[in-house]
Amino acid sequence: MSVDDHKIIHRAISHMASQAQDIVVVGEASTGEEALDYIEALRPTIVLMDLNMPGIGGIEATERITAEYPHIEVIIVSAHTHEPYPSRAFAAGASGFLCKDCEETEMLKAIRRVHAGGRYISAEIAGDLSARLVGGVARSPFDELSEREMSVALKITAGHTTQRIADMLHISPNTVSTYRRRIYDKLAVANDVELTLAAFRHGLVGDVLDS
Repeated sequence: MSVDDHKIIHRAISHMASQAQDIVVVGEASTGEEALDYIEALRPTIVLMDLNMPGIGGIEATERITAEYPHIEVIIVSAHTHEPYPSRAFAAGASGFLCKDCEETEMLKAIRRVHAGGRYISAEIAGDLSARLVGGVARSPFDELSEREMSVALKITAGHTTQRIADMLHISPNTVSTYRRRIYDKLAVANDVELTLAAFRHGLVGDVLDS
């Protein structure tokens, strides 16, 4: 099953599967919520999950899928490969992490390895994780945010209004405001402008521009 808000990604994954006799795409979803709705009926063995999507986002969806369906493995396929995303993904229960521009052969290798009970991480992502584990990469204050707080923070920095964020995440505007206050406190910022600048400084600018 593939979960991504871009149809071109679904087409690419379907093409890849058509070249492999042992892999079948049982369904597609464009949001994390859709994935959770479809999984009960489709019962996929592996879910290929994007990170940056409307709604709850890939990491929160991964956390819920792996908690509710422990027999289903999730492989993250994302353009956002820098920290804190890989660490958050594995903490949420993902079994693999691929760059979105990886070759079809690598994706097939990852699917087969995870299906066999292993894990798979693209080489460049593995290098960044190793550096972080041995202390070569400084921790980001964004690491202190919960998955929902991170999702709200990125939507704020993308310029979405409180009401729009509430609609995207299916929560109330008051709840969005509560998350905003928590984010400000954890990041020691006073307003949305300072939050956006902090996201830029800590390498999240790509996510800001794409959210």
